[in-house]
Amino acid sequence: MSGDIEDKPQPLIEHLMELRTRLIWAIGAFFVAFIVCFFFAKHLFNALVYPYKWAVSWAGLDVTKAQLIYTAPQEFFFTQVKVAMFGGLVIAFPIIAAQIYKFVAPGLYKNERAAFLPFLIASPVLFLLGGALVYFFFTPMVMWFFLTMQQAPGEGDVAISLLPKVSEYLSLIMTLVFSFGLVFQLPVVTTLLARVGLLTSQWLAEKRKFAIVLAFVVAAVLTPPDPMSQIGLALPTILLYEIAIYAARLVERQRSRQAVEEADGSADVAKTDSV
Repeated sequence: MSGDIEDKPQPLIEHLMELRTRLIWAIGAFFVAFIVCFFFAKHLFNALVYPYKWAVSWAGLDVTKAQLIYTAPQEFFFTQVKVAMFGGLVIAFPIIAAQIYKFVAPGLYKNERAAFLPFLIASPVLFLLGGALVYFFFTPMVMWFFLTMQQAPGEGDVAISLLPKVSEYLSLIMTLVFSFGLVFQLPVVTTLLARVGLLTSQWLAEKRKFAIVLAFVVAAVLTPPDPMSQIGLALPTILLYEIAIYAARLVERQRSRQAVEEADGSADVAKTDSV
């Protein structure tokens, strides 16, 4: 089994030097992506505002009058910095993940590398799917919900209008993107745990009712305090939990087939030796 590991044992100083190299590459990639994104920060923020415009349109309001405000002189500048950091992290993530894999890979067996690599690809794809769901559906839906609370001026009533701040709007959409992105990692995490034998599909199925309650609790913590976004996060979480159970069953079936094939191979070898 030890022959499956290609790299020879290394002293601690070489591991630390390797870690330093990987950190330099990861931080450098993030820094370059941050600089590029900061140069286009206004354009990126305008792209993030489209869901708000869609919500204004859904509410039957004039899209041309939709606006965001900032109340502190430095607020929009720091908002652009946050946008650049957010965009830089997204762009540099493949390089950062590759550096993590390169640091960990020498300590893995060949079959473990082959099993780990698909998850390294699936993780950012699922994160982007969660972010896309937030961008195209949940953010417009949440903003539409808030816009419907506006009050038009009337007899004895004052006008109550929604004027979102740029920093608060960015905080809302970033919170939703990260929340959904992390939740969409559930099948990846459970499948990895099932591969190493820490979880089984039967155990996941038995804990389904607790998972449903936990999904709503996590949604209440991660999302803004409105029922639309909380339910919107909890329902996909429950669906992903069911997908995780199915993925764990596939892993168990694959493991059973491999065990049968290894047993058959051992029997064949024993017959050959006896002849």
